[in-house]
Amino acid sequence: MPLEAGLLEILACPACHAPLKEQDTELICTGQDCGLAYPVRDGIPVLLVDEARNPA
Repeated sequence: MPLEAGLLEILACPACHAPLKEQDTELICTGQDCGLAYPVRDGIPVLLVDEARNPA
């Protein structure tokens, strides 16, 4: 279930404050040095650094 465009525009990575992009069931940080992937569960972004995964 895609997030509303307006919501995605105001969300930022909690670790580095870079914008996020939606990819499958995750929000991916666009920061060059960060790149954390945050899960979206039941349409709700879980923007907790402890819940994020570091894509290899």
